[in-house]
Amino acid sequence: MNEEQAKIIALQALMYLVAEEDTLQRFMDLSGVDPSDLRERADDPAMLAGVLDFFLGFEPQLLQMCETTGLAAEAPAQARQALFGGQFEEWS
Repeated sequence: MNEEQAKIIALQALMYLVAEEDTLQRFMDLSGVDPSDLRERADDPAMLAGVLDFFLGFEPQLLQMCETTGLAAEAPAQARQALFGGQFEEWS
């Protein structure tokens, strides 16, 4: 998977995130980002990696997001690996 494909998957996860009020609130509470951060940095690979990390950290939520968006369950992990070569970087 290349970085462009990974960004598309991460954007799908972000769109799911903002549509799910409780999930979005949990993400903001854990990450410290606010809605304006999400809008301003929606195309930032570091922010997108953070969104994927959020879902990858809790399997039931990951599976629900994948089911709703039509993503294969392994796609977010593959996308995360492609963003920054799989290295975690500070994104908040």
